[in-house]
Amino acid sequence: MFGNREVHRKLSGTGGYAAGRLAEISESLGQLAKVMKNSGEDPGLSREDGIAALESAASMVCGSCDRCGMKQECLEDQDGENYFLYYLLRSFEKKGALEYPDMPREFLDRCRKKTDYLQELNRSLGRSTMNLAWKNRFLESRDAVMLQFEEMAGILGEFSGQMEQAADVTEALVPAVRAAFRKRRIALEDMLVLKYGDGRREAFLTARTGNGRCVTVKDMAALFGQAVGAEFIPARNGKTLVTRKSSMVRLIEKGSYRILFGCAKTPKEGEEVSGDNYMFRNTLPGQVALSLSDGMGSGPAAGADSEQVMELAEQLLDTGFSARSTLKLINTVLLLNGMGDRPATMDLGLVNLYTGVLEMMKLGAAASFLLPDRRGGGEAEVLESETVPAGVLNPVEPVMISRKLWDGDKIIMVSDGVLDAMPGVEKEKAFREFLDGLPDAGVQETAEMILTFALSFEGEPRDDMTVLVGGIYG
Repeated sequence: MFGNREVHRKLSGTGGYAAGRLAEISESLGQLAKVMKNSGEDPGLSREDGIAALESAASMVCGSCDRCGMKQECLEDQDGENYFLYYLLRSFEKKGALEYPDMPREFLDRCRKKTDYLQELNRSLGRSTMNLAWKNRFLESRDAVMLQFEEMAGILGEFSGQMEQAADVTEALVPAVRAAFRKRRIALEDMLVLKYGDGRREAFLTARTGNGRCVTVKDMAALFGQAVGAEFIPARNGKTLVTRKSSMVRLIEKGSYRILFGCAKTPKEGEEVSGDNYMFRNTLPGQVALSLSDGMGSGPAAGADSEQVMELAEQLLDTGFSARSTLKLINTVLLLNGMGDRPATMDLGLVNLYTGVLEMMKLGAAASFLLPDRRGGGEAEVLESETVPAGVLNPVEPVMISRKLWDGDKIIMVSDGVLDAMPGVEKEKAFREFLDGLPDAGVQETAEMILTFALSFEGEPRDDMTVLVGGIYG
């Protein structure tokens, strides 16, 4: 049979070796992450920092004075646990400076230079705090690298498993594909078709044309799909033309579902630029991302922050990071960039077009909603989780919300300006009741109806308003 030995050589030989190597690399990255995780340190001022500050203050102020017992007062407490030194350090961290009431009574009564000593002690502890801040910044950077090692280990491990478990379905498809290509004067030199666990198939074809003709890879994908009874599309960033020179192309089977999206938005009254940004795009084969980010405040500055979040999300998702990994890495990057005072929310949903499963995660975002097909009835569902915006805390652990979607279902994401406009105290409940009364409509029309309803209570928007609607169709 055409290509059979070559295919099996690739799958069991080169493919098996590659899978094994990827598994080894994944394990190595995981071990590196563990080593970095186990080398953590206490982020607060330590006993050694306190002793050094006391000694520094004494050397600068006390000189040969034999009446100073400050160090002994702090270290020789009756419980033997350096309680007073601990108290001084925590008081300094809390207030930023030590005051007379924080010092031992005997010190205040006996010391003739207590004002100078206290000033020098605060100065020494301030230097220690500054050094600690830089050290903690380094530790945060280390944690970011560790997280990337962990996520890369996970991606490589998952890809290795896919390579090992992929089923070779080439042999049964060769005759039909070869015959279809021959009619278009395309010489099929080699072919490998793999089927993965979620049912997705991927084809690698080595082909050339005859008589000096050119064929687009898009046309070849359509021809291949007709031969095997399914719809295939070219892989991104691949070749666009097949010529008389042999070349390999990669084709991917389209999912059973497709998604359409609509958006309606308006900036806050008095602003020309919205602080909200959204994303709707194909990421990995058979996966669509739907995301909304709300920058803090409104106007160009908020818009730039939310745009940065969306750009980071696109890059990470295109690389193969999961939804959870994407949100955690974005949070770490924003935290290290010092954006804690300008946090941006993030609402991220990934839809598998082969299984119809939605995975949604949030960082401080307003509630989202799942609206079932209006033709079948059913009530809208609120999708929410308690998390802080990106760039505020580290680490964060986003909660995954998973749902099976069916033909006609709609995913609705809104910025908080939309929910805040709802009447009453229970905003999510009021919005859900409105959704339950919506007629069956397309995604763009649905988004516009929602925005119109929100504006009906505000007159002029008091905050940026964005509505993003994704409808799944089988």
